[in-house]
Amino acid sequence: MSKVGIIGGGIIGLTSAYYLVKAGHKVTVIEKGNLQEGCSFGNAGMIVPSHFIPLAAPGMISKGIRWMFNSKSPFYVRPSLNPDLLKWGYLFYKHANQANVDKAIPALKELSFYSRSLYQQLAKDLPFDFGYNERGLLMLYQSEEIEKEEQETAEVANHFGVVARVLTADQVQELEPDVKVNVRGGVYFPGDAHLTPQDLVNQLVPFLKDSGVEFITDCEVFDFKIDNSKIQTLVTNLGNYSFDEIVLATGSWSGTIAKRLQLSLPMQAGKGYSFTLNNVQKNIRIPSIFLEARVAVTPMNNSLRFGGTMEITGVNHKISMNRVRGIVESIPKYYPEMKVDLPTEEKVWHGLRPCSPDGLPYIGRSRQLNNLILATGHSMLGVSLGPGTGKIVADLVDEKKPDVGLLSFNPERFG
Repeated sequence: MSKVGIIGGGIIGLTSAYYLVKAGHKVTVIEKGNLQEGCSFGNAGMIVPSHFIPLAAPGMISKGIRWMFNSKSPFYVRPSLNPDLLKWGYLFYKHANQANVDKAIPALKELSFYSRSLYQQLAKDLPFDFGYNERGLLMLYQSEEIEKEEQETAEVANHFGVVARVLTADQVQELEPDVKVNVRGGVYFPGDAHLTPQDLVNQLVPFLKDSGVEFITDCEVFDFKIDNSKIQTLVTNLGNYSFDEIVLATGSWSGTIAKRLQLSLPMQAGKGYSFTLNNVQKNIRIPSIFLEARVAVTPMNNSLRFGGTMEITGVNHKISMNRVRGIVESIPKYYPEMKVDLPTEEKVWHGLRPCSPDGLPYIGRSRQLNNLILATGHSMLGVSLGPGTGKIVADLVDEKKPDVGLLSFNPERFG
């Protein structure tokens, strides 16, 4: 039995704790906030094997430049001379090509399928309901340009064993009998699923506490004592802690923390927004993505959550209501009978997604520090890839070979 300290209480930290305590380890989760502020709490809750193409892909640079001049656009990089952002931007530029996509697809697909299978098991094993449903995902488009792109993606998906069905507008409408849908067509991924993330987090934390996991909240790690290629001590605002094994799962803050360990972990925070409509009378049945607007829509019982945008603006919590307005204005374009008012700022949730420059997470044991495991950088796929990553972390602590290949996720691939 190892004494394992997990830095970070988001979905990656929590699922790692679940599988580690299940394997018989003594687990402590150290979280700088209160466990309800992270990116895992208010996101779209999608489990998406369909998302096998990384953010760093051909065309993203030109789209990003185009979007930068529109304050309501779904993607924005704030110009800055910050060296970390410049390095990240250069690496993103280097990886936004077909070779990176070709390398990433099999790795992301394998981890996605593995993680979804673990969610299926969790839905049976956990003594609470977290809204897990396998209804698939609809990718909705209105323009000829996006139709062509999405049909090509569907071909690639089917080639790699991710089932994708190209639908006409009428076929999309058949799948959504309760809500009028205005689209040119869509692609349906029947293998995708969704859950209610706040229900998962709110119930998983007390379950883990009952299982023996210790939580130390409002605790910020600001230094490490290292000796003989091993982290001996975590130095925090609440005192010093020592563990046999340490898991770094701190999301968007991982790059900064890694620097204190003399590790290079290029990372930028991609801010996303969401808001939720409650007591929706006529709700959609299948989670959807408005492709032109890059807006995700998820039914959660009788609620409906809208989420979107990717703002690369550093770690900050300022809410851009213009970006939220862009989400709101997209809704009646796709669901013409659905009139949604702009929510007040206090009703808008935001989260900081941890984005690596090549669009792949960092998962694996450090070569430089032999009791450190990194599990971070999942971008928009943290919830989707959470259980898979958590089980890999537990296997690495147990010195077992994980069920998923980790070569593409090497946490020290950038130095």
